[in-house]
Amino acid sequence: MKIKVKEKYSAVVIELKGNVMGGPETQEFSELVHKLLDEGKKNIVVDLSGVKFMNSSGLGMLISGYTTIKNGNGKFAIAGATEKINSLLVVTKLITIFENFKTVNEAVEHLNK
Repeated sequence: MKIKVKEKYSAVVIELKGNVMGGPETQEFSELVHKLLDEGKKNIVVDLSGVKFMNSSGLGMLISGYTTIKNGNGKFAIAGATEKINSLLVVTKLITIFENFKTVNEAVEHLNK
């Protein structure tokens, strides 16, 4: 998994690419989310459009990021989930937890309201 960060308007977009399966990247993602909160950046969008596969550890990583941001009085959304990832979110009922958008722009607009 590769992680890339960019700022778009008043939100931070975290792009994930490849297979999201936990491991050392989980720690990297967690540290990144904490660092963004420490910098006062509270609108976070996770772009999943480049994710090919996600397992339960990858879902756990997203849940952890969501919880961290919510506890820091921030807003967290996911965007660009493929059909495969969306069906995983539906089966696990996480679709009811995460704010989920088709595009990063839609997610950013929503968080800035």
